[in-house]
This record gives sequence, C-alpha cells and structure tokens, in this order.
Amino acid sequence: MEALLEISIALFAGLMMTRLFKVMHLKFPDVTAFLIAGVLVGPFVLGRFGIEGVGFSSMEAIEKVSVLSNVALGFIAFDIGNEFRLSQLKKTGRTATVIGIIQAAAAAALVMAVLILLHFILGKDVLPIPVAVTLGAIASATAPAATLMVVRQYKAKGPVTDLLLPIVALDDAVGLVIFAVSIGIAQALEGGELNAVSIIVNPLLEIICSLALGALMGAFLTVLEKLFFSNSNRLSLTIAFVVMTISIASVRIPLGPVTVSFSSLLVCMMLGTMFCNMSEFSADIMTRSEKWTAPLYAVFFVISGAELDLGVFRYPTTILIGIVYILVRCAGKYFGALGSSTMMGCSPAVKKYLGITLFPQAGVALGMVISAQVLGEYSGAMIRNIILFSVLVYELIGPMLTKMSLTAAGEITQGNSEAKNRARFARSKI
Repeated sequence: MEALLEISIALFAGLMMTRLFKVMHLKFPDVTAFLIAGVLVGPFVLGRFGIEGVGFSSMEAIEKVSVLSNVALGFIAFDIGNEFRLSQLKKTGRTATVIGIIQAAAAAALVMAVLILLHFILGKDVLPIPVAVTLGAIASATAPAATLMVVRQYKAKGPVTDLLLPIVALDDAVGLVIFAVSIGIAQALEGGELNAVSIIVNPLLEIICSLALGALMGAFLTVLEKLFFSNSNRLSLTIAFVVMTISIASVRIPLGPVTVSFSSLLVCMMLGTMFCNMSEFSADIMTRSEKWTAPLYAVFFVISGAELDLGVFRYPTTILIGIVYILVRCAGKYFGALGSSTMMGCSPAVKKYLGITLFPQAGVALGMVISAQVLGEYSGAMIRNIILFSVLVYELIGPMLTKMSLTAAGEITQGNSEAKNRARFARSKI
C-alpha cells in the first residue's frame, strides 16, 4: 500500500508542477516540470524529513517502484517503433542511419580525446585513462524518453522531427557497440586482457537477438490481433504483449564464453516496428496507446527526477570533469549532426537544429554505468558520479533545448498543444 501511495503522490506532484509552471508563465516542457517535481519529492528534499509514504524517503523506496520505469521505457521504445514505418523509411531511412551513426561516433571520439588529454593535465590518480575511455563511449547514448515526450506534447511535425526519432532509436544500437568495445579496452588497461568475445561477439549477439525477439513478438502480436473485433480488446492485447516482451528481454542465457542477452529498448522498438508495418489496426491502436500511456510517462519522469543524486555536488573533481564531459559531448553531438546532415544534403533547419535536440541523456547511459562497475571500485564510482551529475543537468535543460530548437525550426507552433486541448474539451461539451 505504501508503494501505491508514493506512486499517486508522484503523479499528483508532477501534474501540479506543470500547473505551477503555467501560472508562473514558465514556458518549459512538461518533462522538465515532472523532473523537478521528482527532485522535490525525492530522497534529497522531501525525503530528508523521513516521513514514510509521503514522497520517496530513500533510494530503496524508489527501487520498489522501478518496475514502472522499466514498463514506461518499454512503451517509449514501442512508440518509437512507429517511426520506422516503411513508407517513412523510404524518405528518411538512409539519411537517419548515416546521421545516427556519425553523430554518435563523433560524440564518443571527441569526449574520449578531450578526457584523455585532461588525464595528462590532472594526473592519472585523478582521472584514469580507463575512466576517460568509458565516459567517451557513454557519451554516444541519447535519451529517447524526454525527446518523445516533447514531440508528443507540442505535436511537432517537420523534417527535423522526422529524422530525430529514428536517430534517437538508432543511438541505442550504436551506443551498445561503442560501449562494449570501449569497456573491453578499459578493462584491458586496468590490467586485464583484451577479450574478443566481450568486445565483439556479445554486443553483436545482443543486438541481433534483440531485433530477432522483437520481430518474432511483433509478428505473433499481429496474428493474434486478428482474433479480436474490438479495438479496446486489441489495445489490451497490445499492452499485455509489450509488458510480456519487457519481461522476456530481462533474461540472460550464458552459453559457455558467450552470453545471450537482450536490450529491452531494442526489443520493444522492433516489436513496435513490426506491428506498425504488419497490422492494419496499428494506426488506431497507437493513437489509443498514446492516451493510455500519458500518466505512465508522467510517473516515469517524476521517478527519474527522484533518482537524480544531488549528493554528487560534494565532489569538486566530479563537477569539473562533469562540466567538461557535458560541454564536449554537446559539441560532438552538434558538429557530428551538422557535418553528417550537410553531407546528406539536408535542409538548413536540420543542419542548424538537429544536433541540439540530441543533447538529452538518461536511461541508456545509466544502464551503461551499471556495466562499468566491473572496472573496480574507484573507477566505477567516478564514472557513476560524473554521469549522475551530467544526467542531472541534461534532464533539466535538455527537454527545454529540444523544445526551443523545434520551435525555432518552425515545427512547433507556440501554444498549439494547449489550443488543441481546449478545442477538444469544447467539442466534448457539445
């Protein structure tokens, strides 16, 4: 019962924060309001009072409701799969793939190079090279959740948006490969040995198995949808399949030196892609799903805000390296997107604004942090603190920068979402 109370308070706090922003005429996206509400009801603010059941009193309390975060991320990936319809891929598929790979690699390479240089300035005891290499790899990842929420809230449409969502989805696969190779090299630098299985075989196997599982579940879902004649029942079946797929994707199967594992984001993205391309009911189901998942996404971002560790501000070195990481990663994302979009002959708006929309970073990067703990206590803790600091900054300003960029690109009409909501309410009264 306590967990249910905490979830309800999280949702209430997030919704009230969006109203407070409106009253104060702060033109921030709802995502930012949810995140700030999460910080306020989290362990580092309201939790300091030690009142059980009111907000999240500890990280352990947040962990109890973490299943909601996993489910929300699965639905976010499923929604992004809708962007990979064949009709859309014929227009943007090649361009999105090239830009997605180049901007991710550019961010990783630039962060890695600058942090290795900083290693020689600060000293090996302050910033070990394995930490610099690993942070460079993590820099490639982008947060799909915040981006999708901003696009949804403001009904953004246009060439930047058309490229943005597929690129954000591709980041997951590209980031997995870059991170797996880099963490293998970092382990070797820490005194281990280079292992071809962990560097090449396991990450490639994870991507292949994830796409195969997602395709299989998507095809199976499409067949079962035909057994129902009500779109409400079809929606229920779709929800069940997404949750089931998230659960299956958590399985890890060791086969000798090789481990068969799955990325839940990739699996659910492929599930959505297959479903949207194979099912004749997909357009209606995706519209209904958007309404059903709205409160789930709100809770997800409030929980994400509560998880932001304000304790990282205790470490001056973490703040210094974190600031360098943030600035250099943004430069890598921006100029990587600028160069690759220029090479692909994109419009001026895409060249100018696409890179800025790729700044947010959260879930995938935090997952990589967990894997980076194999580097040892000191290196693992340093990577964790730097990424937590950067995520805190990215999550609070990233959605706002995405909104500003899409508005400047002419893909968000100021106030269009509020106007549409008011019009919808007026029609319901007739």
